[in-house]
Amino acid sequence: MARYELKLPKMGESVAEATITNWLKQVGDSIAADEAVLEIATDKVDSEVPSEVSGTLVEQLFQKDDLVQVGQTIAIIETAGDAPAAAPVAEVAAEVATIEQTVSVAKDLVTAPDFKSSDRFYSPLVKNIAKTEGVSLAELDLIAGSGKDNRVTKDDVLKFIENRKSTPQAQVAAPQVAAAPVVAPVSDAPKAVPVSVNGADEIVEMDRMRKLISGYMVASVQTSAHVQSFIEVDVTNIVKWRDKVKTAFEKREGEKLTFTPIFMEAVAKALKDFPMMNISVEGDYIIKKKNINLGMAAALPNGNLIVPVIKNADQLNLVGMAKAVNDLGNRAKAGKLKPDDTQGGTYTVTNVGTFGSVFGTPIINQPQVGILALGAIRKVPAVIETPEGDFIGIRQKMFLSHSYDHRVVDGALGGSFVKRVADYLEAFDVNRDF
Repeated sequence: MARYELKLPKMGESVAEATITNWLKQVGDSIAADEAVLEIATDKVDSEVPSEVSGTLVEQLFQKDDLVQVGQTIAIIETAGDAPAAAPVAEVAAEVATIEQTVSVAKDLVTAPDFKSSDRFYSPLVKNIAKTEGVSLAELDLIAGSGKDNRVTKDDVLKFIENRKSTPQAQVAAPQVAAAPVVAPVSDAPKAVPVSVNGADEIVEMDRMRKLISGYMVASVQTSAHVQSFIEVDVTNIVKWRDKVKTAFEKREGEKLTFTPIFMEAVAKALKDFPMMNISVEGDYIIKKKNINLGMAAALPNGNLIVPVIKNADQLNLVGMAKAVNDLGNRAKAGKLKPDDTQGGTYTVTNVGTFGSVFGTPIINQPQVGILALGAIRKVPAVIETPEGDFIGIRQKMFLSHSYDHRVVDGALGGSFVKRVADYLEAFDVNRDF
């Protein structure tokens, strides 16, 4: 019998680790080639890990909720057929690898801070730096944060690490204690579950994704100075054009034509006109993005939110944009998105009009600096200017709500950008082909 090592596959350029959420196969179970063995979760996407071979699962090297690095062996599958001549050596090597893996995991458990035991907020970036540099939670709690509400920033933790490298460990603790902010005592005990006072209320714990979303939203508000601009847009020509061509479009392309790709097309054009909206912020530096990658916020059936990304959106025509929007939307609803599908976004669009909202004030998707909310399209009475004079008519209108980071985007840029999107929509050519 031969032994096959099932490793955590690469899931995207920026994805380095994943959490095991469920073992679909147990030790002793038979596995067919391409059959899913376990379920994993990254920061935003849940997915399955299939086996490349047929055989029997003989070892699970990690348990549910364990964090696994890309490339690590997570299970051993015994396959049919004669083992190679060097099988004993291979088995010894496998045992050595298993021991090394166990040691590595133990080190991670010892050095990685348990942020759940702290009542203090730390951003995902600070957490990653602390984990990589071996900064304990006790040390983090002693850092006097320079951010809002004494929040520890990236610069704070990097400065602490630099000082620690140049100063003996025994001499570091005293001055830090003196400068430490007042924080609530840290308890290792789990937080108490709320109790229904009247006995009729239902207490429901957040699922993993909702906890992540909650953390991201709070971190975004604490990081960016949010400000909004609103503009009303006449989209009558777009509504008429879509009604005219949607049947022919679906027949020719095999895709439904919604309003979303039309709006995405206009946003991509506006981002080319205003490249300083297509940026991110890293400390005191602005990173101008070469590619225009549009995130499209999508609601999942369970009520959670996910933001798949249309890569190089400015290079797509309307047909390509419609196919990308439909593909990502359908796979999001089916839970089939890959981790890389949610990475690399440079600007985000969310359609609050789907739920009947006229406009909204969305929270910026960090580390981006802007997000556009599309309101519901409504028939409204409007003043129409003509050479013969003004008159009242029925028009299809909607609101665009632009939230942007006032640290780097002033009102002139934020307002001009959303106005340019509106101009593109109102100038839509009703005679264009698709």
